[in-house]
Amino acid sequence: MNTYHEANFYERLSESSITCRLCPRQCQISTGKSGFCKIRINRDGKLETVNFGQVSSIGLDPIEKKPLYHYYPGNPILSVGTVGCNLACRFCQNWNISREESPTRLITSEELADLAEKLRQEEDNIGVAYTYSEPGVWYEFLIETMPLIRARGLKNVLVTNAFLEPEPWRNLLNWTDAANIDLKGFDDDYYQRLCSGKLEPVLQNIKTAAAEIHLELTTLIVPGENDQPEQIRKMAQWIAALDPEIPLHLSRYFPNYQMTKPATPLETMEKSLAIAKEYLKHVYLGNVSAANNTYCPECGSLMVERNGFQTRIFNKNICRECGKMVRIII
Repeated sequence: MNTYHEANFYERLSESSITCRLCPRQCQISTGKSGFCKIRINRDGKLETVNFGQVSSIGLDPIEKKPLYHYYPGNPILSVGTVGCNLACRFCQNWNISREESPTRLITSEELADLAEKLRQEEDNIGVAYTYSEPGVWYEFLIETMPLIRARGLKNVLVTNAFLEPEPWRNLLNWTDAANIDLKGFDDDYYQRLCSGKLEPVLQNIKTAAAEIHLELTTLIVPGENDQPEQIRKMAQWIAALDPEIPLHLSRYFPNYQMTKPATPLETMEKSLAIAKEYLKHVYLGNVSAANNTYCPECGSLMVERNGFQTRIFNKNICRECGKMVRIII
């Protein structure tokens, strides 16, 4: 069931046409039609969302599953998602909720805040992660909900493609404590061909986030597409120029949705890891069986040990061996 709610960030062009200003796509939407994300619809000259408070998935996850490795390691976080997305990645792992019809149930902002607080008391929940589908297309619900979560002393976490216009992105960051941004690759052609998007707006939003919140990045390594050593090198250099302490998660591709090519070879993952580590202090592999421990970049001492989603913290923010400060929020 649709839950219509007036959208933010749109311009009425005529009696029958609206331009949505939420993301760089700038969809022009005629009466009765929706934008690319399938969430924002022109209803008689007013742009409305159909997903306000509509939840497709909800559950208590390890924070490492987002993935966030340097933000309250070992703690659970209530994870919630809606439907829809403003990209169309051919390899999408959650395509059934991002690009297709999916059942949802209604929850209010107050109910979500109450649940998050209840789980803090029962399970040491640290807050709410907006994830699974793209939280950017849930903008209106997030802007209502995130202040309530913050008021309860809980954390707001975005797991996002960061493909938004600067103003709504800054508005979300005002209430965001940490984010994992999915940097699909470091080539605009890749973004256009495989994701129906653009690279530059994402880079600009990563820059903004890096200056304001705790930030980690994830890149899915797709064989023959974004796995070229030079592209990995350029991406790592760009991230390091922002801050070499930003954790980068290189995730192994497996066939999904519209892409059927074989999984990324483990050798490719190891090569990408080695290149990224030349420039970044913390690089991890996802979707592989390798351990993803955190070590002091100065002396190599073990800081955080991970076995799947089981976590043991040996050192907190300061390495006991060399005294080096390591950015891990605990």
